[in-house]
This record gives sequence, C-alpha cells and structure tokens, in this order.
Amino acid sequence: MDSNYFINNLHSLKENKLGGLDSQFRLAPKMRLKYSAEKITASNPKKAAVLALFYPNENNETCFLLTQRARYNGTHSAQISFPGGKIEASDKNLAQTALRETFEEVGIKQELITIVREITDVYIPPSNFLATPFLAYSEQKPLLRINHEVDHTFDVKLADLLDDTNISSINITTSYANKVDVPCFKLNNYIVWGATAMILNEIKELLK
Repeated sequence: MDSNYFINNLHSLKENKLGGLDSQFRLAPKMRLKYSAEKITASNPKKAAVLALFYPNENNETCFLLTQRARYNGTHSAQISFPGGKIEASDKNLAQTALRETFEEVGIKQELITIVREITDVYIPPSNFLATPFLAYSEQKPLLRINHEVDHTFDVKLADLLDDTNISSINITTSYANKVDVPCFKLNNYIVWGATAMILNEIKELLK
C-alpha cells in the first residue's frame, strides 16, 4: 500500500469500528481462553503498552516495525513482538509508556511518532500482563538504535499483512503447552504468533 494513501486515510482508521476480541481470537491458539474482565481483574495483571508503528520504506510502501526479543531466561525469550513494555510511575498514561519503551528499545524519538488510536487490550496469561496496543505512524522511515532487550528488528510491508495467504499454522511447544497447533502469520520468513499475531489481526481487519 502506498504510504501517501495510508496517511490520507488515517481519519477512517480513527473512525472505523474495532473488531475487538473477535478479531484477535481468530489468530489466537485454541487453548487460549477468552478471560472475562472479572477474571483478568482478579489476576491483578501488570499493565503494559506496545506500539504498532507504520511508516514508508525506501519505495514509499507502507511498512510496520517488528522486533525479535533477545534471548533470556524468561517467558517471552526470542519472540517476535512490537516495541513496548510495562508502565512506570513516571508515565502519564499508557500511550506515554508505548512511546517511552519504543525510544528505549529501538531509539525512535517521540516527536517523530503520531499516535492514531488505541486498540483492544490483550491479556497475556503466561506473564500476567494486560497490554494496550497503540496504532501509530511516522512520516519517515525511522533510524533505529536497539538496546539489550532487542536482538534485531525488521520491516514488514503492510501489503504482506493484508495478504490472506500469509496466514498459516505451526506446531509448537511452549512454557504452558506441548506440541500444539497454533495459528500464525508468516511474514518475512518469521513466524508471528500469540499476542502479537492477535494484535496484528485486529489491525488487519481494521485496515480492510
């Protein structure tokens, strides 16, 4: 998708109805439960925010940024994700969390980012986080400077996200399930599943 077309249609993105959990759970593992708001609240989840940042590449095609987490002794080691993390006391709100974490992890200055809208929260049971995603854009391809939390980053063309042939499934073993089939996106030869895939599917349906 041409970047100018994307930017010119941002108003529609702000006004279009979100698909919510229905959109997200089309790309959720079958064993993942739709936790009620009451059960999530009872779990006292840690609050977090992530940023789905869109921008033009060298050919003026709309892309978005994904990261591969560094390997560590934890639940989300080496997973594909958006920039983001938990809220801190100094953050005025969750949008500020998403912007701060993006700067810390990949070095994009906040003044280069325009937040379009907040989308549906995603509860992440293994780490007990409730993550709020924000859809945002930059009018230029950002220069990146990654920190120790990120192994590397990559651009994904929006056209590839919108292409239904890039939806697939894989058999995986996780910290809470053994050899299960999970739906995923195959993007740039990476397997994107779990919370990131759920967020991406809501974005995809919003854009379509």
